[in-house]
Amino acid sequence: MSSTIPDRSIKICADRGGTFCDVHASFPDPEKPAERKEIVVKLLSQDPANYSDAPTEGIRRVLEIATGEKIPRGTTLNTDKIDYIRLSTTVATNALLERKGHKHALLITRGFRDLLLIGNQSRPKIFDLNIRRPQPLYSTVLEVDERVTLVGYTSDPKAEEHAVQFDESGKVKRGYRGAGWDQTGDAEGPGKIVQGLSGEAVRVMKRPDVYKVRENLQKLYDGGYRSIAIVFAHSYTYPEHELEVAALARTLGFKHVSASSQLLPMIKMVPRGVSSTADAYLTPVLRDYLDGFFTGFDEKLRDGKVKSPRVEFMGSDGGLLDLNNFSGLKSILSGPAGGVVGYALTSWDENKRTPVIGIDVGGTSTDVSRFAGRYEVVYETTTAGVTIQSPQLDINTVAAGGGSCLTFRNGLFLAGPHSAGAEPGPACYRKGGPLAVTDANLLLGRLVPDYFPKIFGKSEKEPLDIEASRSAFDELAREINASVREDKQMGLDEIVYGFIKVANETMCRPIRALTEARGYATSRHILASFGGAGGQHACEIAQLLGIKTILIHHYSSILSAYGLALADRAFELQEPSSTFYTPENSKILKARLDKLDAQVREELRRQGFEGSRVHAERMLNMRFEGTDTALMVLPTPVDGDGTEDFEAAFRRVYKAEFGFLLENKSIIVDDVKVRGIGKTFDTLGESVFTEVARIATHDVDRGRADSTYSVYFDGVGRVDDTPVFLLTSLHVGDVVKGPAMIIDNTQTIVIIPGATAVLTSKHLFITLE
Repeated sequence: MSSTIPDRSIKICADRGGTFCDVHASFPDPEKPAERKEIVVKLLSQDPANYSDAPTEGIRRVLEIATGEKIPRGTTLNTDKIDYIRLSTTVATNALLERKGHKHALLITRGFRDLLLIGNQSRPKIFDLNIRRPQPLYSTVLEVDERVTLVGYTSDPKAEEHAVQFDESGKVKRGYRGAGWDQTGDAEGPGKIVQGLSGEAVRVMKRPDVYKVRENLQKLYDGGYRSIAIVFAHSYTYPEHELEVAALARTLGFKHVSASSQLLPMIKMVPRGVSSTADAYLTPVLRDYLDGFFTGFDEKLRDGKVKSPRVEFMGSDGGLLDLNNFSGLKSILSGPAGGVVGYALTSWDENKRTPVIGIDVGGTSTDVSRFAGRYEVVYETTTAGVTIQSPQLDINTVAAGGGSCLTFRNGLFLAGPHSAGAEPGPACYRKGGPLAVTDANLLLGRLVPDYFPKIFGKSEKEPLDIEASRSAFDELAREINASVREDKQMGLDEIVYGFIKVANETMCRPIRALTEARGYATSRHILASFGGAGGQHACEIAQLLGIKTILIHHYSSILSAYGLALADRAFELQEPSSTFYTPENSKILKARLDKLDAQVREELRRQGFEGSRVHAERMLNMRFEGTDTALMVLPTPVDGDGTEDFEAAFRRVYKAEFGFLLENKSIIVDDVKVRGIGKTFDTLGESVFTEVARIATHDVDRGRADSTYSVYFDGVGRVDDTPVFLLTSLHVGDVVKGPAMIIDNTQTIVIIPGATAVLTSKHLFITLE
């Protein structure tokens, strides 16, 4: 069969999560070459007794299935048949959460040694008397005796009139004339005056002593340091000193150098500095992992040649990156981002424009996001106590998933935050693990061992162990009932379902934060549920939130992997600015956008995307004068005169975010940014809503159920003859009414009483009464 599969034709997407690694692949059908066959492989993310790397093992299994050839474990995999491999990985995220990153040094302007330790003075727990501050990521600090400063001062009411004036070539035409001018030179004191990238006048007070810096860097190198972060004052607009020291470090043999001016040329030294240390901390770990990943394949996978298979990575902002542009900082939300792309592109209807809430119930956590026509991106996020400045999809995470540990403490039912993970996993995984949400669903009949993947035990072929779950819950029930009066004691089902209710409520919390807390009515959304445990909780979560429509994709349990197949290639460039937004300056800003636009398109052309396949988003980071909250603004045709009216767009976005406008304040532009998107597909076909309105529907006869099972439902109790339908045996237009369960190889979907599910070509379309 191998010979019938054309070279460069197998497309593979792998998502390595906290508990499971999901692989989705497609290849030309040998019997119908115009059509593509799809393969789904699900395996544990960690199983050291059987394999060292889950994505590599998943790809090996895919190649075995597609080619029909036996490939022994440990074999270097031939990539001739592979078109691309797309990966999303939680390696960097886990390294940050577990504080297992790479030892690195921080190089910072002399006098600012403690800057990142002091931070921004925010106090998340203002009444906590025992504050435990997260430790900094760097291991040591080297102060570099260099200094530049900006000429003038920010709150000068005549700033533009007093500012240094430059000619078109960047030479000084007239010096500074405001308060503090030394009356002799061009600024407040001695030093060369240059024009920074942002247009601001920069006074170079002291250049770094190359010999001294080399000596100190050599000491760091001799001390075992191979990664450094460089953070100098005002380097966002004057990066020369950082670049000089970075080049010196590379010549001495440092493997990773993170210069803040190249990583993120934005004003504000603290977030820029923390982001650089995070990059220096995480990227070497990510590179080590990728080096190990590539050793499982032949050399063609890494050489980057046009005729070689491509390897692409999911970035935190939902765009695909090539190996050269992928870094620890850009991979922090790599895992959940694939799922957001997957549900957004498969659930959105351009005509109805009903916003969608995506809820990804995984093994260790639940990720929640919102899509209303374009991805919602945030530019500053805090992960594990580290505030990072980097574009990321706005995803709220809560520690409640299938592997969340269930405990009873101080009279409270608790679900999470601790997780059983993949090793040892929940009690039913046959590895002696603790009670988890999966065990509760198993005992309530919402998971049927006969249909669940048999990948457990020493042989990797045993089913879930329901007796282990029952035994552990019996013990917990005795403890719970012993703590209450006799008339308050509960049955086993009631106790087990109590934990499910707690988990469901925990999962609803971030949804309310994304909707109600921002002025959106939760009930006016669609719920797109995915993740391995999503189908077991979707109906009850929608019921709690007042949502009437639920979409569950056929590949919902592996949607993060499926989303990789739909994702676009992304590349962006950003430059600092320090300009008032005026009619005169807007022309200069648009010229700068044009220049970045051309550079972005050229890079995407190098990556193989041209013409109509390239779309550019042009943005300005704007704020009112006197405030420090900047908003990244992308104009729409409805803003102002419809021709890239940034001021009207800024006012609209600001009013939506804060509820008021500062009418008498000038608007300042902090950054100029262009994000280029290379489209990887032409069309996804008609939306699920169009299909539901078009198809003829008919109730499914209970006789078509594959089996019946005893399942517990809220308000109804045990329904002993709940029908269990196989998704593969249902046809488009079939209507399943609850109570029922719909199961395939990778997911179990619980249809509660009062819910109705319609099968479409790609979704289960569920409506609640």
